[in-house]
Amino acid sequence: QVQLVESGGGLVQTGGSLRLSCAASGRTFSSYSMAWFRQTPGKEREFVAASWISGSTYYVDYADSVRGRFTISRDNAKTTVYLQMNNLKPDDTAVYYCAAKFGAWNTRTKDNYYWGRGTQVTVSS
Repeated sequence: QVQLVESGGGLVQTGGSLRLSCAASGRTFSSYSMAWFRQTPGKEREFVAASWISGSTYYVDYADSVRGRFTISRDNAKTTVYLQMNNLKPDDTAVYYCAAKFGAWNTRTKDNYYWGRGTQVTVSS
């Protein structure tokens, strides 16, 4: 069982920045695949970014809609993953969920993840 607690959401104007944090429980955090998803009312939860390890190398992946604006990073010593969001747009408004799973396959799909409760991000125009 992995417990995840997100923080850092809020209200920001178009073009602004926010940094989300997700504190995770568990002794093997460094081996988890960590991801951020987001969801708006009436829509499916969608992939935003992921970080995973293969061998001794960490890899990252981003949805096309956020690539170049968002950055996922992790601090294994603090068992925390971050999502730095720059140049925010109204379309980025959503509840952002942190997710963790064991294994590095299919990090873009919602299967087999543990989930946090989410944090609201609102971007005003």
